[in-house]
Amino acid sequence: MVKTWAEKDMRNLIRLNTAEIPCPEPIMLRSHVLVMGFIGKDDMPAPLLKNVQLSESKARELYLQVIQYMRRMYQDARLVHADLSEFNMLYHSGDVYIIDVSQSVEHDHPHALEFLRKDCANVNDFFLKHGVAVMTVRELFEFVTDPSITHENMDAYLSKAMEIASQRTKEERSSQDHVDEEVFKQAYIPRTLNEVKNYERDMEMMMKLKEEDLAMNAQQDNILYQTVTGLKKDLSGVQKVPALLESQVKEKTCSDSEDAGNSECSDTDSEEQGDHACPKKHTSDPDVDKKERKKMVKEAQREKRKNKIPKHVKKRKEKTAKAKKGK
Repeated sequence: MVKTWAEKDMRNLIRLNTAEIPCPEPIMLRSHVLVMGFIGKDDMPAPLLKNVQLSESKARELYLQVIQYMRRMYQDARLVHADLSEFNMLYHSGDVYIIDVSQSVEHDHPHALEFLRKDCANVNDFFLKHGVAVMTVRELFEFVTDPSITHENMDAYLSKAMEIASQRTKEERSSQDHVDEEVFKQAYIPRTLNEVKNYERDMEMMMKLKEEDLAMNAQQDNILYQTVTGLKKDLSGVQKVPALLESQVKEKTCSDSEDAGNSECSDTDSEEQGDHACPKKHTSDPDVDKKERKKMVKEAQREKRKNKIPKHVKKRKEKTAKAKKGK
């Protein structure tokens, strides 16, 4: 039994190393003996995270570090630690190292998501004691499992999530965690779309939600598989952008389309007109009404077009210039 345990520990450490998660380096396995790289300094082993005195700012930094390791472990190494807490993390050179992965399970293990939820609760509890404004357990669970979060949008996602968490009181977070825990215990969370057995029933429930509820991004508490399987909250299709960032993406898209509509002059026109070229971004007084600003820009563009040289005249000039150079 111990030999099997050592083999599993070795295999899981290799997967963590491959996913670039700080952990002991597995060196050699002989029967029930596993040799690992030493984590420490001057023959002194690195202390457990629970025994380290942390400032509030350092604790917040480590919290963000740990939850990103949890996500990388789930998404890249395809593992759930299943016993993650301050007792199974080392603190060395200002960073956290994950240890004791012999009990870790594959992400599609029958109880993997239950173990992950417990890991989220343990991590939150520890950092909450150190004054960190942590996410709720459900928010952290969704951060770890959401396939729409990428390297490109992760910083924006974490910034938004921590901003929301910082505005929430300790009592609000505690009561929300209690509700989420009860819902989680009673909910069935499939790991693949093939296991979504009552999709039609769930779709019907979502369609019955009032329009104002949908506008407020409401969600049925007993349908928890949207994030895990990468679906939108109304189950209408694939969630390509994290729900938390949807409003920011819409605003950016609107502003980009506005800029594209306002800048009608071409690159060649910009080169020809020099300083009079139409700018990509319009700086203006924030007090000026948006419609007024748009109107002003359009009028400016109209004036520029009056003095614009027709394309056929411009091409004729270019041909003439080339012909002279050739002679």
